[in-house]
Amino acid sequence: MVHRTADQIRQEFIAFFEGKGHTSVPSSPVVPIDDPTLMFANAGMNQFKDVFLGTGSRPYKRAVDTQKCIRVSGKHNDLEEVGRDTYHHTFFEMLGNWSLGDYFKREAIGWAWELLTGIWGLPKDRLYATVFGGDPEDKLAPDDEAAGLWTEVTDIDPAHVKRFGKKDNFWEMGVTGPCGPCSEIHIDLTPDGSGENLVNAGDPRVMEIWNLVFIQFNRDEAGKLSALPARHVDTGMGLERIVAVLQGKKSNYDSDVFAPLISRICELTGHTYTAKLDSNTDIAIRVIADHVRMLTFSITDGAKPSNEGRGYVLRRLLRRAARFGRQQLGQNEPFIYKLVPTIVQTMGHVFSELKERPEKVAELIRDEEAGFGRTLDRGIALFEEAAAAGKSISAEYAFKLYDTYGFPIDLTVQMAGERGIRVDEAGFVRLMSEAKEKARAGAKKHVAVAIEGELPVTDDSPKYEGRQAEAKIVGWVKNSTLVRSGSLSPDDGEAAVVLDRTCFYAEQGGQVGDAGKIITGSGVFEVAVTERLGDGILHIGAVTDGRIEAGQSARLEVDPARDLTRKNHTATHLLHWALCQVLGDHVKQHGSVVDPDRLRFDFDHGSQIAHEDLQEVERLVNEKVCADLPVTTRVLPIDEAKKLPGVRAFFGDKYGDTVRVLTIGDGFSTEFCGGTHLSRTGEIGLFKILSEEGIAKGVRRITAATGPRAVEAVQQLERTARQVAGILKAGYDQLPDRIAGLQEEIKKLRRQLAKGAAADVKGVRQELLDKAERLGGAAIIVGELPEVPIEQVREAADWLRTQAGSAAVCLGVCSDGKPMLIAAMTDDLVKKGLKAGELIQAIVPAIDGRGGGKPNLAQAGGNKAEGIPQALALATEWIRKKLA
Repeated sequence: MVHRTADQIRQEFIAFFEGKGHTSVPSSPVVPIDDPTLMFANAGMNQFKDVFLGTGSRPYKRAVDTQKCIRVSGKHNDLEEVGRDTYHHTFFEMLGNWSLGDYFKREAIGWAWELLTGIWGLPKDRLYATVFGGDPEDKLAPDDEAAGLWTEVTDIDPAHVKRFGKKDNFWEMGVTGPCGPCSEIHIDLTPDGSGENLVNAGDPRVMEIWNLVFIQFNRDEAGKLSALPARHVDTGMGLERIVAVLQGKKSNYDSDVFAPLISRICELTGHTYTAKLDSNTDIAIRVIADHVRMLTFSITDGAKPSNEGRGYVLRRLLRRAARFGRQQLGQNEPFIYKLVPTIVQTMGHVFSELKERPEKVAELIRDEEAGFGRTLDRGIALFEEAAAAGKSISAEYAFKLYDTYGFPIDLTVQMAGERGIRVDEAGFVRLMSEAKEKARAGAKKHVAVAIEGELPVTDDSPKYEGRQAEAKIVGWVKNSTLVRSGSLSPDDGEAAVVLDRTCFYAEQGGQVGDAGKIITGSGVFEVAVTERLGDGILHIGAVTDGRIEAGQSARLEVDPARDLTRKNHTATHLLHWALCQVLGDHVKQHGSVVDPDRLRFDFDHGSQIAHEDLQEVERLVNEKVCADLPVTTRVLPIDEAKKLPGVRAFFGDKYGDTVRVLTIGDGFSTEFCGGTHLSRTGEIGLFKILSEEGIAKGVRRITAATGPRAVEAVQQLERTARQVAGILKAGYDQLPDRIAGLQEEIKKLRRQLAKGAAADVKGVRQELLDKAERLGGAAIIVGELPEVPIEQVREAADWLRTQAGSAAVCLGVCSDGKPMLIAAMTDDLVKKGLKAGELIQAIVPAIDGRGGGKPNLAQAGGNKAEGIPQALALATEWIRKKLA
């Protein structure tokens, strides 16, 4: 094969499809502007999603591009493999060609084969094609059409056409929406060409190089498939992977895509790259090379490191790279930011936005490196301490690494993996949840729980006997000191009263602490929350009437809300039992929160719970509620209690020599639990699940309500349904069909509006062309369009550029209150130095926005719609100066 550079391969791909009537389109930003469902652009099809959904259109039917992609989360999360193998990346380029309702399988298959074997010269006997083999569940027949076309329009060996199931060869945009079979092209890289059985086996010796997706179905809410009125083709080929193949490299990192970057890393660190998979030095170099590309492109497109969402992904990757640099390459000072210029130099000619503000990108990375570097060494020392303590990293150590030293949990997991030890990730999630709960409740808890000296033991056994009791005031904690004499008044503010005995429940085991009143003959102390410190109980609050004195007798009254908490706590035990019945015995509690308003239950389960299963769980719980079963408790020696049939230890409780055992009914639910409970299940009244969600890998969360709150939840659902039914003038059972009908009607109206807007745009663009100023034979076409989708603005710019012959075009539009600018240049003006991207950069401050693009087409979005006239005036002035 002829040796080709990555630049040549990229350009040959685009030129090949341009020769087949495709329009070359720029990559969309890697940080999605208008798709809230995406954290990052992760595929070439993202910018055509509206076309596939039928909500948008393009002025062309065939497109080709190279799309900037980032995959670091969700089903595409291969982060742990990055650097350890030869072909996984967080950032990559996706070469793709699309048919938007135009050609279909015949052309897609024929052209793919022509490019791979005819233009690039890949050996035909090393290529395999996979097709969809059918799916009985969806009643889908095998894709015999694609299989037949492979042998009809190409000269592939028929034995190299393989059939696979839905997992490998059926593409879906999401749970609902456009979908269809796909045909993947794999290459056998084994030394002797013996890799036939490794196709789709996850072995890098036989790997996929191109995926041809045939979008021909739509999946509705019920999961039913129906044929789409327009069929599309969406293909994707990773540039880094095909470059390595065409250059005869065994690793993507050995190609000229990465060579300049790896060379610069070695120059900065003084290390030599040997391309070994088992070398920690080489792994570190590959990780850094990969991660700095992701960081540079995402920051260039508007993302910033932070502690939330997209920003936290950036922070995680930067800290991951910095840790490798520190531990494996000996870099104690920021250095990753010094790699930004190399990326700009090697990729800026393809993605011109990289050249716009590289200094700012490098500065941001440097500051993040410096900030993490200040705690990195201490964090590594703590990790070494934790690793030396046993065969696993406890949740407490993992949380301290995160909370104190800024180590993302996946960084800790990776470091542990290098030692062959595991991390208690589920426990870490629990501690994170507890920390968030405490932060939310922080405004109610201002008294420091640390005191000088020991806190007296409080007898809290009365908490199981009711909401009232008699006690003696021992004293109170104020300014971290236990005061045993004197008095407290409203002027003293917040304090923590200590009693000899109490019926208040102190927060523990997921159940919130009680609120209520401590009443003496001289005053009232309002308890806001109750906490445990050692064997003592702190009643935190303030005097609201009169005064209280040390040594006084007091009457204790717990807030009636405790009864709602008891309902939720007993219901939590029933929920645990029901989940085990429906999902299996693998269900293990990972944490809970029980308060008067709701119960929250975290547990082991590997996937989202089906709606039918949730209904069954809810039914089982309410069945036990209606049975009005007895709820009994007994205190047993811990060793004896552990031998009880089917007993479960409730998460979060710490057990001493004796334990409190809670039994419901005949013992179908038997748990260790120190919380307060009902005497019969019927007192729960009603149980209603409010939500179910995933909070960590393999950990789910159910939130539910009981009693009055459950009734309120059901009534709210009924009110909502009644309001919707009233608006739609339909019965409850007719609502799904009526709403589906309305959705379809909205789609039709949107299409009609788009047609009407297009007609308005045609009139305005003709007027702009007729009135265009001419300078040096070139037309200056600048103006504002009526509100239309951005695709129609691009179409107008293309039309004006074509009609004018030689033209500089700048159009503005306000869409949904947001200003947009598009600039377009004819080729002759680009050669004279007029570049659309430079024009956009000159005028975008007027709309308080950002943007960019290629020399012949660029665009920008902003936040200041009133700035459009100023931006267009600046555009006219800029063009005149350039043409003068």
